[in-house]
Amino acid sequence: MTRAIRLTVAYDGTDFSGWQRQKNGRSVQEELEKALSKMHGHEIRITGAGRTDAGVHAMGQVAGFFTDIQSIPADRFVLALNKLLPRDVRVMTSEEAPADFHARFDASLRRYRYFMLCGGTPDPFSLRYAYWIPRAPRLEVLNAMASVLLGEHDFSTFASAQDASPSRSRHISESSFWYEGTRLVYQIAGNAFLWKQVRSTVGTLLELEQMAENAAHGRALMKDLLESRDRTRAGATAPAQGLFLWNVEYGERIHGHKRRKMAPSAAAHEHEGSRIQQRPARLVPGLGWIEEDA
Repeated sequence: MTRAIRLTVAYDGTDFSGWQRQKNGRSVQEELEKALSKMHGHEIRITGAGRTDAGVHAMGQVAGFFTDIQSIPADRFVLALNKLLPRDVRVMTSEEAPADFHARFDASLRRYRYFMLCGGTPDPFSLRYAYWIPRAPRLEVLNAMASVLLGEHDFSTFASAQDASPSRSRHISESSFWYEGTRLVYQIAGNAFLWKQVRSTVGTLLELEQMAENAAHGRALMKDLLESRDRTRAGATAPAQGLFLWNVEYGERIHGHKRRKMAPSAAAHEHEGSRIQQRPARLVPGLGWIEEDA
């Protein structure tokens, strides 16, 4: 008998090649799977809510896995895993989840924050987790432009050329800037994001703010850029160290596709000898159910 466990994970992404397991490079997923496999005595696979890139951090990444250990209460996986994990990855919470829980497909909202240091001479510790810019951008102009992103749009302008998503449409429910002293914070939340969409958006907003005469002009510039769906017109992608996956929410999915179910041929978990495997799938228009690696 197996149980589904949901984790909230924080990590310093500086020395990682990203969340997803890689052939050549250290990943957060790999570190968690190594710790879980050591606990269980056999291979355990884990699925995350979002695949952060190299250098991107997380305060509230969510991950799920199946365990056949009955003796450990769900909330005790925090202590057990943190004893086995490196110091730049911490499990913050652990709890029992529904038997069919999927950290990625069940998520209804993902929230990111991007941190910038404005002017002055920042200390080296701050630079590890923020992007330094030599000026203080105008908040009213930034927020006028950021508001253009709210709602459902085709975000091709901010998509990486390597993004393989079948649709570039996403729904954004939060998009705003505020100052915390000399630190500028941008928060954006949506049902899902394209590859490098947030960093491309930040870089573009910072560039357009310098061009805009005022808030109304900035809003018009951003609207024109978004509607162009032309990636070549977007600004430089902001560096990874300022970006945090802040938290992930679960609940009724109002925007985007409905809950993606498991492929008919794959159970939520299956035994192969002593191994527990989770084999999710996604529905691709025109192709049907496509199994994908966790």
